[in-house]
Amino acid sequence: MNHPELLRPETLAQFDTEKMGKSTIFMSERMLVGLNSFEPGQEHALHGHANQDKVYHVLQGNGLFLLEEKNIEMDAGAMLIAPAGVPHGVRNTGAERLIVLVFMAPSPV
Repeated sequence: MNHPELLRPETLAQFDTEKMGKSTIFMSERMLVGLNSFEPGQEHALHGHANQDKVYHVLQGNGLFLLEEKNIEMDAGAMLIAPAGVPHGVRNTGAERLIVLVFMAPSPV
């Protein structure tokens, strides 16, 4: 993908019936921008990044943000920030597909 370029992130979503789909939109040494795409019932299990901050922004669908010991309801437009070291994850509890825009800094390159 060439940058700068106007794009609609949701059109880049990749779904997989076996596991959460991942798409990379942009990556540099400073930042990663990607999509996590979930079929109903799929999840990205609770995990953490010791040296990376992560931002989730829901583009489509609904479900739960998993944050430490909390389950926080989310829908389109919702955002969650998981600072470095804070366990986090996502679960699609809805009946429709879930698309989440993800920002990580620094990049995991």
